[in-house]
Amino acid sequence: MKHLKELLKIGGALTALMLLSLIGAEVAVSVTAAGKLYDSVQDIPANRVGILLGTSKRVSNGHQNLYYTYRIHAAVELFQAGKIEFILVSGDNATPYYDEPTTMKKDLVARGIPRERIFSDYAGFRTLDSIVRSKAVFGQDKITVISQPFHNERALFIAANKEIDAIAFNARDVSPQHGMKVRIREQLARVKVLWDLLVGVEPKFYGDPIVIQ
Repeated sequence: MKHLKELLKIGGALTALMLLSLIGAEVAVSVTAAGKLYDSVQDIPANRVGILLGTSKRVSNGHQNLYYTYRIHAAVELFQAGKIEFILVSGDNATPYYDEPTTMKKDLVARGIPRERIFSDYAGFRTLDSIVRSKAVFGQDKITVISQPFHNERALFIAANKEIDAIAFNARDVSPQHGMKVRIREQLARVKVLWDLLVGVEPKFYGDPIVIQ
C-alpha cells in the first residue's frame, strides 16, 4: 500500500507538471504572437520575403491535404497583391521520394509565380529549422510567415527568440473535425519548442549562404 501511495504521488506530480507545461507553453506562444497575425491581404504590411512552411501535399489515404492546399493559395494571394516579392519554400526533403520544397515550388509556378522569385530550403525539417535558416542561410532578418494560424503562432515565437522581425499571414484553417490530431500535436510541439529554445537546439543543417536579394 505504501508503494502504491508513492506511485500515485509521483503520477500526480508528473500530471501536474505536464499540465503546467502545456498551459505555460500555450500562454507564452500566444502572447508573443499577438498583434503579428493577419487574415487580410489588404491589412498585412509588405515584406520582401515570405516563408511558406511545408507540409505533405496528400494525406495517408491519398486525398489532398487541405493544410497544404490553403497554404499554397495564401502564398499566391500575398504575391499577387504585392505584399511579398520572393517566396522561400521551406520543408522536408529527407528522402529522394519525399520532397516538400520541390512540390511546393512546382505548384506555385503552376499558379503563375515566376520561378526566379522562388527560393527553396531543402533542410526545413522542423519549424525551428525553417525559421532559423531563413536568417542564418538565406540572410533574412525580416520575414512574413505563411501557414495556418496555430502554426504561425509557434513560428512567430521562434522568430522572436531568434531576433527575427516576423509577421504572419494566416492561410485558411481546416475544420476541427478534420484537424483534431494536428491540434493535439501542436500543443505538444509548443512544449517542445520551449525546451528546444531553452537548451539551444540548432537546425539539423546550415550549409553555405544563399542570400535572397
